[in-house]
Amino acid sequence: MTAITQEINNPKTSVTASALRDPDWLKYGLIAVALSFIFLFLCLPLGLVVFQALSKGFGAFLSALSQADTLAAMKLTLLTALVTVPLNTVFGIAAAWSITRFEFKGKSFLTTLIDLPFSVSPVISGVIFVLLFGMQGAFGEWLSDHDIKIIFAVPGIVLATLFVTFPFVARQLIPLMQEMGCEEEEAALSLGASGWQMFFQITLPNIKWALLYGVLLCNARAMGEFGAVSVVSGHIRGLTNTLPLHVEVSYNDYDVVGAFASASILASLAIVTLILKTLLEWKQGTR
Repeated sequence: MTAITQEINNPKTSVTASALRDPDWLKYGLIAVALSFIFLFLCLPLGLVVFQALSKGFGAFLSALSQADTLAAMKLTLLTALVTVPLNTVFGIAAAWSITRFEFKGKSFLTTLIDLPFSVSPVISGVIFVLLFGMQGAFGEWLSDHDIKIIFAVPGIVLATLFVTFPFVARQLIPLMQEMGCEEEEAALSLGASGWQMFFQITLPNIKWALLYGVLLCNARAMGEFGAVSVVSGHIRGLTNTLPLHVEVSYNDYDVVGAFASASILASLAIVTLILKTLLEWKQGTR
């Protein structure tokens, strides 16, 4: 401790530290550049969305949101999220548990497959489902004979959304569970705890913030997905248009207020997601 104190008090050391410190103009210049980018590419576009949505008054804004097609798009978006998020949560926990707690052949390959939707364009993933379940697809004839409709229907939208969102929960849990190790779980098992008791009393409390973080990101992507859903939906008004697709349809029909009113809902979701994401990161960092 004395040596450290002497080194800090050493004038030569202080001069060296002062010389390595960035000048104030560089620090404030970089901060100004960062804030300018945030304003130009985040705050300004979001502000313009809200401005255009309210350009004809609050009454027109509410009228646009209360239209039958808009309400149907909202319901379908919520339904898709309500199906995909729980399924991806279960998959993410199972995948993270398998990868971090077991040794088996193909483990690295499984990890690579989990990352696949990050590297594949959402449009391509939509085309894949068309090739599988479309009328001319691999299973199209069988599905048609049994009167099962997947493409241009809700099941196709759910499947496409599942594909593009399934890495989010797993990718949040895997690094944390690897760092956490399994000592606490082994101790619980040695004390007579069952597998479920170990999971709910040891594992889940340790991963809860990362799990909520992954669920939040998964939900945001599920509600905002456009590319894959656009390919498999068929753009049927009131039936297969999710909220992002409804924004495009309304804008193409020159319904500016309707398009930006729907877009403002998605923008609000993005802002809420950002706030919750920041809170969860703070909670996880504190823990």
